Amino acid sequence: MAGSAALRSGGARLDLPSAALAARNLLESSRCGHLSTTISSGHGHRAGFPFGTPVDFAVDGAGHPLFRFSPLAIHSKNLTEEPRCSLVVQMPGWTGLANARVTVLGCVRRLPEEQQLEAREMFCCKHSNDRKERVSSGGSVYFRMDQIADLYFVGGFGTVQWISPEEYLGSSPDEIVLNNPNAVLQVLNEQFAPVLRAKLGSGGRPLDELVFISIDASGVDMRVRCGHEFSVERIGFADRVTNEEEAVAAMQRVAEELGCPSGQAAE
Repeated sequence: MAGSAALRSGGARLDLPSAALAARNLLESSRCGHLSTTISSGHGHRAGFPFGTPVDFAVDGAGHPLFRFSPLAIHSKNLTEEPRCSLVVQMPGWTGLANARVTVLGCVRRLPEEQQLEAREMFCCKHSNDRKERVSSGGSVYFRMDQIADLYFVGGFGTVQWISPEEYLGSSPDEIVLNNPNAVLQVLNEQFAPVLRAKLGSGGRPLDELVFISIDASGVDMRVRCGHEFSVERIGFADRVTNEEEAVAAMQRVAEELGCPSGQAAE
């Protein structure tokens, strides 16, 4: 890819956070995952088999995943009998095997009644600001992965390792991940994706697609497509960023280093 050398010479093209911090950021910035439970004994010959289903989730302040389930759902009944399960979460915006992802092993249990309201507020804060949806969720109950046994992290740039619960829970997510990262990504896509797509092509041909899909304090990840080939590329920041203004300024510096005429979106 043209321009990669310039990015690399800038000093931080692959300035990646630690695996524990990357996993913490990924869970904070994601809204859905894939939960695997063990089918309960009430399902006859199916009992004991793993049962996977897509689920929405949030994380509490300590990093434990929270879930909102119908009491009648199969996974709710499964967890009541066997709380051990796994949650797989992938980087939003990219589904290839090279994508960053984390598998969290732990025990998920229904929260006691006195903690249901607090869990509901945390969950709704992440998933909706719409009052109507808040009211319509009244028939659901909240579960929490109160015991995290282990985590397995696969980074999009060659990082594959187990992470201990202590490492994960001891990491604090980057401030920019807590500060509406989707809004920041939208701004970066509007202002910088067109000029970078044109600049980072090869053989005089611009990239067919370039989309910012993830951000942390140290850099941004982009989904790029050239013809039929997809990949994820990363640009590191010279300085850590904590908010939208700093992220835009950091990307403006990158654009200038690459010789882009402007950080504004192309017409």
